[in-house]
Amino acid sequence: MQCFTLDRQDHIAHLVLSRPEALNTMHPTFWRELDEVLAQLHRDGQSRALVISSTGKHFSAGMALDTFGGDIAMDDATPEGRAAIFDLLTEMQATFTRLESLRIPVIAAIQGGCIGGAVDMVTACCIRYASADAFFCVQEINIGMVADVGTLQRLPKLVPLGVVKELAYTGRRLSAQKALGYGLVNEVFETHEGMVAAALQCAREIAAKPPVAVWGTKQVIHYARDHSVEDSLKQMGWIQGAIWSNAHVREAVTAMKEKRAGAFPDLASLTSFRDA
Repeated sequence: MQCFTLDRQDHIAHLVLSRPEALNTMHPTFWRELDEVLAQLHRDGQSRALVISSTGKHFSAGMALDTFGGDIAMDDATPEGRAAIFDLLTEMQATFTRLESLRIPVIAAIQGGCIGGAVDMVTACCIRYASADAFFCVQEINIGMVADVGTLQRLPKLVPLGVVKELAYTGRRLSAQKALGYGLVNEVFETHEGMVAAALQCAREIAAKPPVAVWGTKQVIHYARDHSVEDSLKQMGWIQGAIWSNAHVREAVTAMKEKRAGAFPDLASLTSFRDA
């Protein structure tokens, strides 16, 4: 891969943005590689948590500004061209939505700048850790456009609406400490290394739980975010009825009593009709 390195061990996948010389910007290869990696992790079922971290001074400076001046053209001269913008954005949105719909939890470890498209990405993750030097910026307004790949849809679910409007209208930077106060990040760490270590430790704790129970929990949390309490309680009953396992409960309780790691099966691997 050109944009990432992927390490997989002990049921944990660690995806690292690896173009610090380019501020880990998002050009077409980024989107293709991220989509492929997430599809692979979703299918195989062997990883139980995903950590996304980065290299260099900044987590990511967002969309590479030369992207739309090269092979990908944003044609605003005709209604047909403008309609094509919709379809292009839908495809890009779907890549970050993969993070949200992935069968395993996703933990983002953010240092330095988390700018523009990077905010779109981390708001689709389950858990966000930040180093003390981290900041968040809805950069799109500063370059004359509307944030369009998830920030304006997901950020209001994470922080107060007034904060979203301030960031989105002004393009101001939100510091790590303020992000912590608003609940955008779970914890702030003094160093990049300490933050990544904490993210991996969180992933290890998740990986020690029954994967199907973690899967069910993620399904329920995301459904409840966008539906009424009544509808969400019904969905909860369907999920629990579908995945309940007396064996898993016995093993979890026994492992706690015996002070050992529980032994649980991985999620089933998936084979699409296209690949069968």
